[in-house]
Amino acid sequence: MIGRLNHVAIAVPDLAAATATYRDTLGAAVSAAQDLPEHGVTVVFVELPNTKIELLHPLGDTSPISAFLTKTPSGGIHHICYEVDDIGAARDRLVQKGARVLGDGQPKIGAHGKPVLFLHPKDFCGSLIELEQA
Repeated sequence: MIGRLNHVAIAVPDLAAATATYRDTLGAAVSAAQDLPEHGVTVVFVELPNTKIELLHPLGDTSPISAFLTKTPSGGIHHICYEVDDIGAARDRLVQKGARVLGDGQPKIGAHGKPVLFLHPKDFCGSLIELEQA
């Protein structure tokens, strides 16, 4: 059911410093920062030959990333995103198998302009999983 690894998301307390680390120290190509108010984050994508790294920074005090950074002030891996061919069918199959979809269960448009869903980490070995329509 799951397809290719789309990205690994890392929550960071300082987006400019994290971007500079990937661009200047590691020599990676990085995108411009993009605010996603509906998700409460600002993101930068680090482009790699086979996947991406998503740097996440809180956008506002109610951002879910603020809570994550309170628990992990230096930042860390926040979630893993996999592509699926049909996000609705994937959601329905996962729910039938007992997985919990976060939020209202309806896909929202993510940073790539495609529908996304998040799955409860307790159902996936302690990892928050994002599914993105391929």
